[in-house]
Amino acid sequence: MNRENSGYTIIYASVMVIIVALGLAFTHQVLSDRQIANENTDKMQQILRSLNLDVTAADAQTKYGELVKNAYLINNAGEKVEGTEGITPDDPAFSTELGDVEAKGLPVYEAQIDGSTKYVIPMSGAGLWGPIWGYLAIESDGSAIYGAEFGHAGETPGLGAEIETAPFRNQFKGKNLFRENEFTSVAVVKPGQTNNRRDYVDGISGGTITSKGVDNMLLNGVGEYRNFLMNLRTANK
Repeated sequence: MNRENSGYTIIYASVMVIIVALGLAFTHQVLSDRQIANENTDKMQQILRSLNLDVTAADAQTKYGELVKNAYLINNAGEKVEGTEGITPDDPAFSTELGDVEAKGLPVYEAQIDGSTKYVIPMSGAGLWGPIWGYLAIESDGSAIYGAEFGHAGETPGLGAEIETAPFRNQFKGKNLFRENEFTSVAVVKPGQTNNRRDYVDGISGGTITSKGVDNMLLNGVGEYRNFLMNLRTANK
């Protein structure tokens, strides 16, 4: 075949595209299980950090299995959805992502820490440059925060990205989500400012939009669990 012919160029390019596509498909298939396992491990580490435990990837599954005793979905009334309980990454709670229009409820994780039950709930929102997310561990009274964990897709290093550091998330310990039996969440304010109507923490200096994103995520995302938290508060009176 004449290599100077345009037909040769088209055939050659087509063959190369097919070979590359097959190679990528094969690689994806081979690595798919490992990728899913890594995502599950990372999620376990995030949940454990909300429980104030920072563990390695190698220890995450073992520690998660020791502490998380149950996981399930809840409905709008804050009640468990029948048939959704479990304690493995295959259970409906672990595999459900916030914002999934086909989800049958909101996920909750129950952990036992020193004989006390903690309830871990996921949340998601928007930062300056993309999605932000997190997990909030709540005491058995349904009001006080035990621990918090935050993540982001692309916030600015040294500014908005600081939401995932220990100094920021540690501020949430002991803060209350309710005032006078009304859900108020926890405010994220500019450093030096206060909020008389809500418990509050200092936002990130220079990361105003990301801090507002966290504030909105806590108010709206955790707000979806209002009835569930109220049920816990009633049960603990």
